[in-house]
Amino acid sequence: MPPTSAADKLDAIDRRILAALQEDGRLTNVELARRVNLSPSPCLARVKALERRGLIRGYVALCDPLALGLSLNVFISVSLERQRKDALETFEQRVSEHPEVMECYLMTGDSDYLLRLVVPDMQSLERFIVDHLAKIPGVANIRSSFALKQVRYKTALPLGGG
Repeated sequence: MPPTSAADKLDAIDRRILAALQEDGRLTNVELARRVNLSPSPCLARVKALERRGLIRGYVALCDPLALGLSLNVFISVSLERQRKDALETFEQRVSEHPEVMECYLMTGDSDYLLRLVVPDMQSLERFIVDHLAKIPGVANIRSSFALKQVRYKTALPLGGG
């Protein structure tokens, strides 16, 4: 029998709470309770339990990158000279220092890492690549791809379970 995860122990009400909060993290407890058909006190207790269990990591405001002048969404594939633990740790620590790096994934396949950056313009991208990324020890190859259009973007996770 496979090990159970925290998600396996969610009931329908917990899933409705998570779905509602993923849609609007600013819901008041009273409004959330109304949406999931609970009274406010048990609803708040469930939210606090979901937070304690690590199913809710935090609450954020989603900003519009274009309104903030961040018009380039760039994907960068990076290959390292060697995939040694210390090289991987160094790379991950160094890219994590830059706020324009929105996501960074250790990958299988042709490259070792896939980064997603949001920058205002080509000059900012060039500065990031030349002044920072290319100077990380062990970087062997850098390939950039530009998103022409964002077809889908979401932050809500699929909760399953009905």
